[in-house]
Amino acid sequence: MSALSVYPEHQPQHGTRYTAFADIQSQLSPLGVLFERWTASAPLAANDDQATVIYAYRDAIGRLQEQYQFQSVDVIKLAADHPEKATFRQKFLAEHTHDDFEVRFFVEGKGLFYLHVGNQVYAVLCEQGDLISVPANTTHWFDMGENPAFTCIRLFTTPDGWLANFTGSDIALQFPTLDQFVADLA
Repeated sequence: MSALSVYPEHQPQHGTRYTAFADIQSQLSPLGVLFERWTASAPLAANDDQATVIYAYRDAIGRLQEQYQFQSVDVIKLAADHPEKATFRQKFLAEHTHDDFEVRFFVEGKGLFYLHVGNQVYAVLCEQGDLISVPANTTHWFDMGENPAFTCIRLFTTPDGWLANFTGSDIALQFPTLDQFVADLA
């Protein structure tokens, strides 16, 4: 189940939670964040590479590229047995921005996006079938959990793809991890 919690930036214990898809969209829309539910039904094997995943979703990717002029597409796929999972997790947990906007489509699994906008923090739990856009220059971070299990297609408007401008803030340490967030939903 997708979910959103909105927190005051200095009070991660006082979030307001939304689980109805329409409520999540209505909270994110004023931020310029696109949040949609797509069908993620292409059959994929555990060992499928980036090219196979992109080919399986080529029609949807093509529509997005045409609509938003995306110039870069890649796939990030991490499993609990990935030897560099801790390194990747720390990189994405660091608060950062991008000069362009990014779109992620969750083909498998889940992850937790945090958007730091003004004096609020929006925690967006994305699961298989969710598509989220993070507008250019929006401060954010991403948690894939201690034992990641997800596949995402990422699209960018620049040919260089994922390039982060790190803020140096440790704000991510104050907020629930993906594992804590999911446990609180149960």
